[in-house]
Amino acid sequence: MTAHYSLMVPDAQASGSLLNVFSPHDGALLAELETIGGSGAEQALTTADRVFKDRANWLTAERRIQILNNAAALMARDAVRLTAIASREGGKPLIDSRIEMARAIDGIKLCAQCIRTRHGEEIPMGINAASMNRLAVTQHEPIGVVLAFSAFNHPINLIVHQIGPAIAAGCPVIVKPANDTPMSCYELIKLFHEAGLPPEWCQVISTTGHDVSEALVADPRIAFFSFIGSADVGWMLRSKLAPGTRCALEHGGVAPVILAPDADVDSAIPLLAKGGFYHAGQVCISVQRVYAPGSMAREVAMGLAAAGQAMTVGDPCLDTTDIGPMIRHGELDRVHQAVENAVNSGAELICGGQKTSPSHYYPTVLLDPPADADVSCKEIFGPVICVYSYDELDDAIASANALEFAFQAAIFTRNIDTALYGYRQLNASAVMVNDHSAFRVDWMPFAGLRHSGHGVGGIPDTFADMQIKKMLVLKSLSL
Repeated sequence: MTAHYSLMVPDAQASGSLLNVFSPHDGALLAELETIGGSGAEQALTTADRVFKDRANWLTAERRIQILNNAAALMARDAVRLTAIASREGGKPLIDSRIEMARAIDGIKLCAQCIRTRHGEEIPMGINAASMNRLAVTQHEPIGVVLAFSAFNHPINLIVHQIGPAIAAGCPVIVKPANDTPMSCYELIKLFHEAGLPPEWCQVISTTGHDVSEALVADPRIAFFSFIGSADVGWMLRSKLAPGTRCALEHGGVAPVILAPDADVDSAIPLLAKGGFYHAGQVCISVQRVYAPGSMAREVAMGLAAAGQAMTVGDPCLDTTDIGPMIRHGELDRVHQAVENAVNSGAELICGGQKTSPSHYYPTVLLDPPADADVSCKEIFGPVICVYSYDELDDAIASANALEFAFQAAIFTRNIDTALYGYRQLNASAVMVNDHSAFRVDWMPFAGLRHSGHGVGGIPDTFADMQIKKMLVLKSLSL
């Protein structure tokens, strides 16, 4: 049965145009959503701006904690239903969607904890003639209206990372989920409203087109813009921001992993296979480039191939599926073309390299693709792992650092000095030792560098970004 989602913008009129949501697995129509045009966007902004300017009715810290805790409980209550929706609309296998759901619930609890633990400070006074008889302290206030554009690949947890900190910080938020996976967001925000959050404090929008979305981004009433998606779109939207609007951009990477000569290959293979093939490789820090000494590169490639071939590709809603569909047929075609071009340019195809259906792609391993091939220098965002032979460790590090993308990286070694050397030399915001590049927990900093993003994500850092530090200075002869 096709679901119908009405507007979640108080007092706005629907545009009359519907957004249809299809299953990436079999193309079934899952839902239709009412959308907003320019007038609806203006209504959403007007509502959010009015709420923020009404300081007398800001949500107290006590109430925000209560709402977040209530929401976490409701998410746990509806976890099976929400997980099924996310898996159907996004194509992430059920086994992984369950993990995402558990992380999202924990993330909301973390947002509440941020309210309890973040605090102001005393600024030293009375230390020279100019500062005598004064006391200065800081507190934190919400930055203002938050606009969040989200991505498809983690339709529950990414929304949590954007709207959870905004609610915790006391900011009204307008969230636009990815057009491919909006259902999870709509269902999640309904639970927040049930948890006690007034509807005007969190509005969900689906727009009629890019022009409406860009107008929202450019509006001076937006205080903070949170974007998760492609680099080209993210940097373009950043250029549209009004003066003073702050932002955080989370783009993609071309994650490098280096196996040192002393690496434990047997323990590395399953980690790298999971990190590269998880969610059909549609993860911004997915394992893509693996550098191995020439003497072991083929062994590594064959091991990854065996691990990939043991994975089940198919219906994401089945417990037995390891790899689901890619989000759109066009994305699958793009990946397949990149693989074919690499093979035609000299890469050795170890496994995969073919479609199992118009929606699914076999886990693919390439050995020694050319450095200028798309699979080597662009984010593949598909189930493809490339293995490269190297002679010296510094050569592997230089190749890993050669791109304009820099996000998370990894090095496998049994030697602490090699591990620390790799950590110091790799261009990355985080370096994993003896783990894959896609490791993440929700309280750690998460930042794309260079072309990979702007600002620092992770719930505590996002919470801090969505607040301002406001200082009070008291002058008294009694001080």
